[in-house]
Amino acid sequence: MDNKLLILWRYFPSGHIRTEEIAEVLQISQKQTTRYLKKWNDEGWLTFTSGRGRGNVSRLQWLKNIEENFEDEVLLKLDHEPVEISSKYLMYDWSTDTKIRLMNKFHTQFGFVQKAKDKLVVPKRFPFRTLHPLDAADAHSANMVSNVFNRLISLTDQGEILPELAHSWDVSPTKLRLYLRKDVCFHDGSVLTAADVINCLEKLRFHEQNRELWTPIEDIVSKAPLVVDILSPGGCSYILPLLSTMTSSIYKESKGRIYGTGGFLVEVDTDQKTTLTAFKDHFQERPLLDAVEFVKVPKDFPIVYHSSLEPDHHDTFQVESDSGFGALIMNAYRKGSQISKIGVRHYIHQILAVNRHKIPEYESRAIPNDNSCMIGNRLPYSIPKAVRPEFTEPLIIRVAEHTEEVSRWLLDTFAQYDIPVKVIKVSFEDAIFNKQLTDQTDMFIHGEIFELNQDLSFYFFLTNGFAPLPLILGKNKRWQKRLSQYVHTPFENWTDLNIAVEKELIDEAIMIPLYYQKRYIPFSTELMNVNIKHFGYVDFSKLWLRPTMD
Repeated sequence: MDNKLLILWRYFPSGHIRTEEIAEVLQISQKQTTRYLKKWNDEGWLTFTSGRGRGNVSRLQWLKNIEENFEDEVLLKLDHEPVEISSKYLMYDWSTDTKIRLMNKFHTQFGFVQKAKDKLVVPKRFPFRTLHPLDAADAHSANMVSNVFNRLISLTDQGEILPELAHSWDVSPTKLRLYLRKDVCFHDGSVLTAADVINCLEKLRFHEQNRELWTPIEDIVSKAPLVVDILSPGGCSYILPLLSTMTSSIYKESKGRIYGTGGFLVEVDTDQKTTLTAFKDHFQERPLLDAVEFVKVPKDFPIVYHSSLEPDHHDTFQVESDSGFGALIMNAYRKGSQISKIGVRHYIHQILAVNRHKIPEYESRAIPNDNSCMIGNRLPYSIPKAVRPEFTEPLIIRVAEHTEEVSRWLLDTFAQYDIPVKVIKVSFEDAIFNKQLTDQTDMFIHGEIFELNQDLSFYFFLTNGFAPLPLILGKNKRWQKRLSQYVHTPFENWTDLNIAVEKELIDEAIMIPLYYQKRYIPFSTELMNVNIKHFGYVDFSKLWLRPTMD
């Protein structure tokens, strides 16, 4: 079964044809095209008569209905092959009707499978970028990290600090002492030690994207088994909450693999499939599922968590989840650019405020936001009344693939007001890691998803290396001094500090809130205990299926 043959069937009926046209559609050379045509001719799918001589055209005659034959073959494979193997056929160039039939059939392979073991099979549209805690810059990867690794402590969205790998701790103005649990096992069977914790935290402390957060920490040592001291002679108000973040996950690297202590271990990780298996020796409650399997599907495949015990029964309920916020970030201290002028930024803020309500026309999940980026904090601020400045050169706007829809709103708004722009399109990776590119642009729309606790996450947004604001604010001494207040402000007072800092960012038109984003996940009514946890994703360790009782 060959997708190139299906494409040929879909785009070229029987009749006269030129091999150059076929080569262009199949995106291969004419020499390769000739070889494929001969192969398909020999296999009996078609007859191809090559035009000989100048002015003579070739002729194609179909002998079989390719799409019908291929559809029958795929339906058979879906019944007998694992979903991670058969899923590749959904990527073929089917007609709309055929694709719908195949997707409906394929969808019955997903859901909660209760046989000898309980397994939830979940469709995924993209491979996970990484499973390493230090590199998880996107929410999908970070959600996986939360299932595979543990932190020393956990922090609830209400700000309560709970024990995890550390069962107790002592806090002083210059030191945090952690007491580790006994007999905690990594997924490779080895036992957690103080040296493992120190090794992870030391790597994190000097990690390029996180070292700014760890600046107050001078040393990390162990003076007794299962005891870790984190030393901060100048004081650090947030070190205990900081240990709850995904980047502070504890892991062990051995022979090219990374192991965690979490409720699930990584059994398989390929582009097509990632399988998490319950870790039976987990020091806390064992997951109720035996496995969670993520299988790659096309972008238009519906993501539904459902039971496959009754494939014809699809009663679902919607679970609402916060999917972050979007804001316009302006590079206020970019030398030689008009964006460094407060009057230019205020004018941009003014016209965006007038047109913010149009954002859902471009991104249906976006809810226009004219207040704080932090949910629950109504931040009153006035829209500046600014006169139109003279734009002497185009504003350079970075457009990343994950904010493309809302960026079109921004560009259309600027076109409406005759503001000249120059667009630089970048990948997700460049938007996160290419700091030089950020330096060279005047503005961009940034999407942010908070981990769990809003107060800590907002500070992360201001300071961690994966976010854009540290690169901008770091150029200004006043802002450096302003952000240094967090180190000595008790964590319980961070809400007020965050609100004040955010208001300054808005007043100076460095950050303009644009929208909230919601995610609505359909779950089968048979799935129980659906809890939303880190980054707005479901906690797989708590899911279970209520069996149908006769």
